[in-house]
Amino acid sequence: MFTRPPIPTVFIVAVMLCGLGAWVLADHPDFEAMKRKVRSRFPEVAQLSTGDLAAWLNDPKRTPPILLDVRTEKEFAISHLHGAVRVEPSAKADEVLPHLPPGRPVVTYCSVGYRSSEFAERLRKAGVVSVYNLEGSIFQWANEGRPLEADGHPANRVHPYNNKFGKMLDENKRANP
Repeated sequence: MFTRPPIPTVFIVAVMLCGLGAWVLADHPDFEAMKRKVRSRFPEVAQLSTGDLAAWLNDPKRTPPILLDVRTEKEFAISHLHGAVRVEPSAKADEVLPHLPPGRPVVTYCSVGYRSSEFAERLRKAGVVSVYNLEGSIFQWANEGRPLEADGHPANRVHPYNNKFGKMLDENKRANP
């Protein structure tokens, strides 16, 4: 039987530093492993669970966060969280800061949490005190059956980002982009 030789650690670290995440090397990405890797790569970024965000959004006594969707236009068009504002994944913090109300908490999300953690880190370094990444991001949100929208109407599918990452999204939630 043929077994694949282990991937050298230096290669995995190089891939992570390039912003791709080591999980892209796996044949079948594991969502929990991916979330651990995001936390490891961005230890200074506060991670917010989907359940905690849902409770926050449904609590009229709490100031709602600014939701920043850190995905491409094509991904956002298929679906997003209600009230989210799309931010280009490559955007610099100083391009976004003038549009954020001072002192208002910010929650970033993307497909699985890597791009949004990277952007949350940029905001944190630029001085945003209350910034969180939605752990598991829109894939986990959708997998849990939480509400999505597109063009102001309910939506039930999510852009899969790519074939490999799309495997982390429930098949019945996966859009055909």
